Amino acid sequence: MKRRNFVQSVALSSIGAPLILKNFNFGAVSKELFETSKSAEDRVLVLVRLNGGNDGLSTLFPLDSYDNLALQRSNIIIPENQLLNITTTNAFHPSMTGMQNMFLDGKLGIIQNVGYPEQNRSHFRSMDIWSTGLMSPTASTGWLGRHMDDLYPGFPDNYPNATYPDPFAISMGYEVSATCQGLLANFSLTINDPFDTFNLQETATLNDGTYYGSHMEYLATMIAQTNDYGARVNAAANAGNTLSTMYDANNELAVQLRYVAQMISGGLQTKIYIVNINGFDTHNAQVVQGSPTTGNHANLLANVSNAIAAFQDDLNLLGIEQRVAGITFSEFGRQIASNASEGTDHGDAAPLFMFGTCISSGIIGPNPVISDQIVDQAGIPMQIDFRDVYASILKDWFEADPTTIQSMFEHTVNFIPVLDACNLGITEHDAAADIMVYPNPCAESTTVRFTCMNEKVSVQVRDISGKLMIDVCSKTLTAGNHDILIETNDLASGTYMLSVFKQSGNFTKRFIKVKNI
Repeated sequence: MKRRNFVQSVALSSIGAPLILKNFNFGAVSKELFETSKSAEDRVLVLVRLNGGNDGLSTLFPLDSYDNLALQRSNIIIPENQLLNITTTNAFHPSMTGMQNMFLDGKLGIIQNVGYPEQNRSHFRSMDIWSTGLMSPTASTGWLGRHMDDLYPGFPDNYPNATYPDPFAISMGYEVSATCQGLLANFSLTINDPFDTFNLQETATLNDGTYYGSHMEYLATMIAQTNDYGARVNAAANAGNTLSTMYDANNELAVQLRYVAQMISGGLQTKIYIVNINGFDTHNAQVVQGSPTTGNHANLLANVSNAIAAFQDDLNLLGIEQRVAGITFSEFGRQIASNASEGTDHGDAAPLFMFGTCISSGIIGPNPVISDQIVDQAGIPMQIDFRDVYASILKDWFEADPTTIQSMFEHTVNFIPVLDACNLGITEHDAAADIMVYPNPCAESTTVRFTCMNEKVSVQVRDISGKLMIDVCSKTLTAGNHDILIETNDLASGTYMLSVFKQSGNFTKRFIKVKNI
């Protein structure tokens, strides 16, 4: 029996209720996403889901509005002198030393004020929107699932196979990721422990043409696929390695990420991993009364920060950090003003974090503006649509076609420079790319190549805090390709952002300045 007929007739596998067999489900990620160029073939994306609605204003502090924030949150505000400064206008919660070090090392990026129009403050509805990438209340497919449906309409029939022997997406835990939900199946495999994959008993089932027989035939197929994928996952975990000493065995997120590193290093060809951490619905006891640096939120942020820092350290030691990029997301932020229970209530936009060697480090988006007047139930308004972040990941990291990406979303996509391509030299890139910076890393100079119309163009270099370091040029250029040399002798070693501003499109690339030879 074919999957389409079976799923249409069985409530258990209806849209929005994917079939789960023990610890497993099934996954595939679009060939187009991962095979549009050789440079994208081996790339992996890790999604870190912060369940409950993380309080962005107690995660990343806008120092230029700190006094007004203290008025709004007098019972939970952390003293400014205890915050972890990352720029002159931004600071982390004191529990986030791991992510502070990553930011200063150019391996952590921040996108501020991320959300969607007319924010819904329901956990379930908001997470549905984040998972589907659609505002429609009837949407039932994930932003990755829609793409997979177009390219793998027969899945799970004939999978795995010799070309695609491994699961293409893995959700750590017991719940499939809704981001991978297709029209008729979820394209993600659930794994709790890759060293303990479950062997389901396989039984030869004859389809006698009855309703029951056809259903049992389909279930037998699913069980066989479960065992095949489980064997591949187990083999990769046993063949892989983990080298970082920073993992904490009592930190569940760290355990999940360590498993991910083990599977990647063991050769598993999976391209998407989804990990989860619960507990961010901090209506009360967000801080300990009288001790705002402690409490539930401090513990959660420490777990997130330490786990991601350990994972990045592991990828570096394993020599695979240029293959992996990660991003955090949560269904909403919290309200600007705290409540009377040392907590915060459901809000709107919040910062989103990207991590990896290849991300666009620094801060995208301005600090939220905090008023000195307390407005009941006010949240941070959205300035960057999360769907544009998703679309930009597909474009920059997986090198998917922008036209195809646009067809996945109901709004007009605005691409932003969320991820870089680890461009270490011009030979690694198509000359038609939006912008190239080479050599990268550089010592005494680097060159930016871009295409423009007959228009005014401005080129600037800024540090990761947004401070202008070099105003390279601002002039009208003729239509065509242009190469502009940038002297970097006077820059200190570190990570910088090179931006090209023009009417036909703005672009930003990260580059690294090393010591002069």
